[in-house]
Amino acid sequence: MTGVLPSGVVLLTDRLVARGGLERVVAGAVAQGVRWVVLREKDLPRAERAALAVDLRAILADAGGTLVVAGPDPLGGDAVHLPAAGPYPPPALPLVGRSCHNEAELARLTTEHYATVSPVWPTKSKPGYGPPLNVAGLRSLVRASPVPLLALGGVETPDQVTACVEAGAAGVAVLGALMRAANPEETAHLLTSAFVEAATQKLAKSRHGHTEVPRSGLRPTVPTQGSSLTARSGHGRPQPQTATREKP
Repeated sequence: MTGVLPSGVVLLTDRLVARGGLERVVAGAVAQGVRWVVLREKDLPRAERAALAVDLRAILADAGGTLVVAGPDPLGGDAVHLPAAGPYPPPALPLVGRSCHNEAELARLTTEHYATVSPVWPTKSKPGYGPPLNVAGLRSLVRASPVPLLALGGVETPDQVTACVEAGAAGVAVLGALMRAANPEETAHLLTSAFVEAATQKLAKSRHGHTEVPRSGLRPTVPTQGSSLTARSGHGRPQPQTATREKP
């Protein structure tokens, strides 16, 4: 089975700002191509958080999407996203991501399969958290990273999505632009469409030798209705070590 790693538009949850309710926002985003959701909500008791994980996996299941849980406890699944501070070493799970902010933190990665880097732009969710990397900083970290990167922080527009893809990011992680959206379906459509177009163009150029392939070597993937990593059974079984790589 070909390994699947997060790509495209990855939705980070925040039920406290989700307009119309968290499940409504997630369902609207999934309906418009989002296939990866990171469950945060760390303030909830474990039982409530686990119940929420079940509900979100059900939303993702029919689309072949995947729920990643922030923190070392996968809550019945097998995909987690860890903070930069730890734990080290990472848990032995099929899919592990980590938050990073600079080359030093990327250099600490061992068995993680992907990482987020932030903030690319100033962010309303964490004002003052920075300084922002901007596109040049993102491009530099992509080149230095041993794993595919998701761009996080202040990604709100299609143009920003395009810029992140052109800088080499495998995808963008989005919180506020979707959680606070009056129409999450429309916003998700605009962002996912921008990713698909930018990733397709970048891949076509790389095949013709016009652009540099990121050091990770992974092809950009686009959201589809099917996926080899599915939430249908409650959790997926990715095999990141076999992820499709560009031929030299």
